[in-house]
Amino acid sequence: MWEESDMEKAIKETSILEEYSINWTQKLGAGISGPVRVCVKKSTQERFALKILFDRPKARNEGSTLNCNGDDGRGRAISQNQPAPALYREASQPSNKAALALQHCHLLNIAHRDLKPENLLFKDNSLDAPVKLCDFGFAKIDQGDLMTPQFTPYYVAPQVLEAQRRHQKEKSGIIPTSPTPYTYNKSCDLWSLGVIIYVMLCGYPPFYSRHHSRTIPKDMRRKIMTGSFEFPEEEWSQISEMAKDVVRKLLKVKPEERLTIEGVLDHPWLNSTEALDNVLPSAQLMMDKAVVAGIQQAHAEQLANMRIQDLKVSLKPLHSVNNPILRKRKLLGTKPKDGVYIHDRENGAEDSNVALEKLRDVIAQCILPQAGKGENEDEKLNEVVQEAWKYNRECKLLRDTLQSFSWNGRGFTDKVDRLKLAEIVKQVIEEQTTSHESQ
Repeated sequence: MWEESDMEKAIKETSILEEYSINWTQKLGAGISGPVRVCVKKSTQERFALKILFDRPKARNEGSTLNCNGDDGRGRAISQNQPAPALYREASQPSNKAALALQHCHLLNIAHRDLKPENLLFKDNSLDAPVKLCDFGFAKIDQGDLMTPQFTPYYVAPQVLEAQRRHQKEKSGIIPTSPTPYTYNKSCDLWSLGVIIYVMLCGYPPFYSRHHSRTIPKDMRRKIMTGSFEFPEEEWSQISEMAKDVVRKLLKVKPEERLTIEGVLDHPWLNSTEALDNVLPSAQLMMDKAVVAGIQQAHAEQLANMRIQDLKVSLKPLHSVNNPILRKRKLLGTKPKDGVYIHDRENGAEDSNVALEKLRDVIAQCILPQAGKGENEDEKLNEVVQEAWKYNRECKLLRDTLQSFSWNGRGFTDKVDRLKLAEIVKQVIEEQTTSHESQ
C-alpha cells in the first residue's frame, strides 16, 4: 500500500496494524501474488486498498515495482467510468491520464506487461481525478531480457505472443533452444494502450474471436500477429481521424514503428482542448445497464479463464518420477498402498502418508474436478480441502494459503483459482516431504 504523501520510499519497521484497521472479511480482488483487502487509516479514517503479499520471489518482484507508481488501488476502473453525457473529448482525457501513469513506469524502465482497463483506476469520482496504475504481478524491470510470455489475451502485443510461441516450441523440442533467446521490451505496454483506447472509443476490442477458449483461438492470434483490425463504419464514422491515427500508430506490429509513450503524450489528439460534440458509441452502449452488466460479466469470465500465467501445474505419475528424495525413500522406507515411500523413525509413517494423500486429493480435484451424487465441484473441493487441513494443521504454508483464498474453515467464500491453488499445494507437499526427510 502506498500514499501520495509518502514521498520517501522508506521501509516501515512497525506493524501495519498500529496505523491501519484491516477488514479481513472484505476482499476487493485477487492478484497473482495475493488478495487485496480494505483497510482504514486510524488517524484520518481514509479507506485504502491493501495488497497482501506472501514472501516468495514473485511477490518480492511485485512489491519492488509496486511503489513506482504510488499505487493505492482506490477508485473505480477506467472501464467503469460514467460516460453520460460522454462527449467525444472526454475519451482523450482518460487516455491522456492513462498514458501519464504508464509514462511514470517507463521512465523508471519498468514494463507493466498487463495493461488493461481493469488495472487503470480513477482515484475518486471527480471529473479531473488522476488515474492510478495497479496490479504489478507481471511487471518487471526492462533490461532487454523480457522473455516470459505473461499477458491478458485481449491486450497482448505480437512480440509477447511470439515469445510464447518460441517458448512452447523449445520446451517441446520442436525447435532447438536458441543461444540468444527471443526477447521483447516495454513497448508491449504501448500496444496494450492502443487496444484500451480503441475499446474506450467504440466499446469493443479490435482483436477478438467468436470462439472462446482457455487459450487464444487461432483466428484471434493471427489477427494480433498481423495487426489486422478495422474501424467499422457504424461506430467509427463519428470518431475523428486524429483518434484513429493514435490507434493506428500504437497498434503497429513492429515495435520500432510503434509510438513511444512520449510520442503518445505529444500527439495532438491527447492535447486537444476542443470540445467536439460527438457522442461516443461506447457511451451509448454504457447507457443501457442491462448491456453493461452483460458485457462486464462476459469480459470478466473470459479474462479469468484466458489470463496466461507462467506457472503451470504438471504432475507426473509417481512410478515415473526420477526424484532423489523419492529414490531415497524407496531405499529407507516401506511401500504403502498408495505408492509413496515414507520413512518415519517414530512410527508416524501412517499419519504422514495420509496427510500427503489428502493434499494430493486437493491437487487432483483442482486439475480434474469431480463431484459425487448430489454435490457440485465446489462442494467437493471444500470437502477435500477440509480433509487436507485436518491432517496438516501444523503447516504454516497451507494455513497462509487457505487464508489467502478466503477459507473460513468449511469452504471458500470467494471463487478459487484452482490452478494457482494446486501449484501452492504442490509446494506444501514438497515442504512436508522435505521436512520428513530431514528428521
